[in-house]
Amino acid sequence: MELDRDLLLGLYSTMVKIRTFEMEAAELFASSLIPGFVHLYAGEEAIATGVCAHLSASDYIASTHRGHGHLIAKGGNLNRMMAELFAKRTGYCKGKGGSMHIADVSIGILGANGIVGASLPIATGAGLACKLKGEGAISVCFFGDGASNRGTFHESLNLASAWELPVVYVCENNYYAISSCQRVAMAIQDIAERATGYGIPGVSVDGNDVLAVFEAAGEAVKRARTGNGASLLVANTWRHRGHFEGEPELYRDQEEHKLWLAKDPIPRFEAQLIERGIATTEDLRAIDRNWQDEVRQAVLFAEESPDPAPDELYQDVYAE
Repeated sequence: MELDRDLLLGLYSTMVKIRTFEMEAAELFASSLIPGFVHLYAGEEAIATGVCAHLSASDYIASTHRGHGHLIAKGGNLNRMMAELFAKRTGYCKGKGGSMHIADVSIGILGANGIVGASLPIATGAGLACKLKGEGAISVCFFGDGASNRGTFHESLNLASAWELPVVYVCENNYYAISSCQRVAMAIQDIAERATGYGIPGVSVDGNDVLAVFEAAGEAVKRARTGNGASLLVANTWRHRGHFEGEPELYRDQEEHKLWLAKDPIPRFEAQLIERGIATTEDLRAIDRNWQDEVRQAVLFAEESPDPAPDELYQDVYAE
């Protein structure tokens, strides 16, 4: 593909933005400054970046428990995200949701979700709303390989196919549903084969190649926007961290882990940009420094933000 320089640098910038936020979150969690559980997106940045580059604020996404990358790629505010991790009143959920429940409906982020596979019917419902409104918006669903074994996956794809809904289903296959390896949890090797049973396109791509994801997502988004229905995009990748921060992680083969770390999507894309003359090393380091500064500011914002007041405990429990 021939893509302009601004777009290419934008893809790199988004991946670095996600990685910088996640590595800071890892350090904060290790220092006991973030309560609750944290599931980091490090290693999978090319997927959210390549997909969300095609979306606008009027499009919807439904996320997972590993949702920071999706939210950032869709335009989420770093200050409000970090404040939510700190359980502060200025956070997206006023400090009550934490890492797994951040949402921003104003820009189409329907929320991270702690329930495996729960994003699938939410995104499908959003796709139905998009079709009924007829304004050209679409819905994108992010989920993992484990969720593709749940009933919500099959029910959602069946409805989206039957009703020709404008939904792009993005399976982030990092090969482990917590500690259950895909090799022992399903008989097929390529999850995209499951699309055949619903009469929709199914495509597998290298989820660590942001340009491959961008190209495949572009086709699926175009199909959805032009009224031709849903698609299944499977992006094969690898999470760099444990299922959650602090787990022993004794189930993955360390030699396989090292091989995947060598496929890190960020230095891989960086090398391409330099080789093609799109950017210099200093250009890219400037982008890195910018996001380091922005994330530090987000941490400062969170640290200085107030805690929720006790009398706010029962506020926002029900919609009015």
